[in-house]
Amino acid sequence: MSTAIAHTVSLQGIQAVPVDVQVQVRPGLAGFQIVGLPDNAVREARERVQAAFHSAGVGLPAKKIIVNLSPADLLKQGGHYDLPIAVALLAALGAIPKDVVESAIFMGEMSLGAKLERITGALPAAMYATANGIKDVYIPQCNAAEAAWAGEVNIYGIDDLHTLVAHLKGEKILKAKEPAIVDDKKSEYLDFSDIKGQTTARRAAEIAAAGGHHLLMSGPPGSGKSMIAKRLSGLMPELTSQEALDVSLVHSIAGTLPVGGLVRQRPFRDPHHSASAVALSGGGHGAKPGEMSLAHSGVLFLDELPEFPRQVLETLRQPLESGEITVARANNHLRYPARFQLIAAMNPCPCGYQGHHTKTCTDTPTQVQKYLSRLSGPLLDRFDLFVDVQAMPISDLSNAPVGESTATIAKRVQIARTTQQHRYGSYMCNSQIDGRQLEEVAAPDAEGRKLLDKAAEKYAFSARGYHRVLRVARTIADLAGAENVSRNHIAEALSFRQVAL
Repeated sequence: MSTAIAHTVSLQGIQAVPVDVQVQVRPGLAGFQIVGLPDNAVREARERVQAAFHSAGVGLPAKKIIVNLSPADLLKQGGHYDLPIAVALLAALGAIPKDVVESAIFMGEMSLGAKLERITGALPAAMYATANGIKDVYIPQCNAAEAAWAGEVNIYGIDDLHTLVAHLKGEKILKAKEPAIVDDKKSEYLDFSDIKGQTTARRAAEIAAAGGHHLLMSGPPGSGKSMIAKRLSGLMPELTSQEALDVSLVHSIAGTLPVGGLVRQRPFRDPHHSASAVALSGGGHGAKPGEMSLAHSGVLFLDELPEFPRQVLETLRQPLESGEITVARANNHLRYPARFQLIAAMNPCPCGYQGHHTKTCTDTPTQVQKYLSRLSGPLLDRFDLFVDVQAMPISDLSNAPVGESTATIAKRVQIARTTQQHRYGSYMCNSQIDGRQLEEVAAPDAEGRKLLDKAAEKYAFSARGYHRVLRVARTIADLAGAENVSRNHIAEALSFRQVAL
C-alpha cells in the first residue's frame, strides 16, 4: 500500500486528505483496472504506468491487476497518482520492500519513459506529512525545493522510476533535499518617484499601504491611476516567514509557485476586465484558487472597474469582509484564504473625459449615470479611500519636482505597521479591526467625534462606512506618530470619502 495526497484548503492553511493506493494481483483474465471514483486523468494513469514499466524493463504479470484508490467517495483528480500506483504495484509484485513504502507519501506524474513530471500541491502535501508524523515524502525533483520548506520531514526529489527503485531497495541511497538559501535583500519594485504631481493620490496610496485599506481611484485616461496601483505593493512591508508560507501554499495548489522556492514578494494580481466570476473567486476543473486567493497578503488591482460584469464584481463583497472565500461545487467544498488589498481604477464616465482640463466629455448625464450604476452601493461601501485623480497639463508635468521615492515612503509605512503590530499583538492591521476593539483604539477626541457624527448624518453613512472612516483616521494618526485620533485625522479621513458621497 502506498499513499498519495488530495488537497483541500482553509483559512488557516492547507489541509490534506490522504488517499491510500492499494493493489491486488490475482489470477484471472489479464487486465489493469483502477477503481475509486477517478477522473479521466487518473484513469489514464493505467496507460502511463504500463508504458513506464515497459521503459524501465519491468514486466507486468499476465494476471488481473486491481488498483483501489481509497476513500472511494473522494473524487481523485490529476496525474500525481501515477507514482503511488506504480510504487504500490511494485510492492505488490515484491520488487521493492513493502514496509518501506507503507509509511511514506508518494506524488508524481510519470511520462511514458518513466520520467517524473512537475506536479501541483507538493508543498501542502509535505506540510501534511510534517503535521502527521510521516518522515519521508517522494516527489519529482523539480518540486523538491518548494516541499523542503515544510519542516521536519525528509523530502526526496526523484528524477525517474529507476532512481526511486534503487533507493527503496537500498542500492543507491538518495540525499534528502534541503531548503534553498533565501536571498534576504529587499525585493525590487517600481518606484514612486516616477510619478510626478498627484499629491493627493500619492498620499492616499501611502495611507492605504500603511493600514491595509481598499482604494478606488477615478480619473481620465493617462492620469496615472495604473502607475500608482502598480507601485503600491512596494510600499508594503516585506512578507513575514509565515505570510510567505501561507501565500506559497495557495500558489502551490494553483501551480504558479516559482520553481525552487517560496513566494517572497507581495503578490500583485491584475486580471483583465473580461475575467469571469470563476477566474476571480476560484473553481473550475479541480476547484483551483482564483485571483482573489492568489492575491492573498498582497494587492488585487482591478483596472476599468465598471467594465467588469456586475455579477463578477459582486463576488468580491464577502471575501472583502471575511478574508476568505468558499468555493462550493458539486464534488468540492473548499475554503481558500483571500485577505487581499483591493485597489481599483475607473474613468469618471464612458468616454473618460468628464472634468478634463482640455478635452470635452461627449456623454449625456443618462449615459454617465448608467455607467456609474454598474457599481453597486454595497461594493462601493467596502472601499476605505476614494481619490479623484485629475490629468496634469503637459507644462505642469514637465516642471513638476521629483516626488518621494518608494524607499522613503515605505519607511513611514513600516513604522505605522510596526505600531499596529505592537498594538494588536499580531500582524493584523487597522483595516481588519472591528467592533469594540475599533472603538477602543480609534475613538476620536470630542471635536473629532462631533465632526464625524455631523458628516455621518449629512451624508447618510452606513455603519460600515462610519467604521471605515474611523479605521482610516487611526492609520493617519499612526503615520503621524499620534497616540490618539484627533479632529485633523478625522477630517483627512472624511476627505477621502468624497467620491462616494
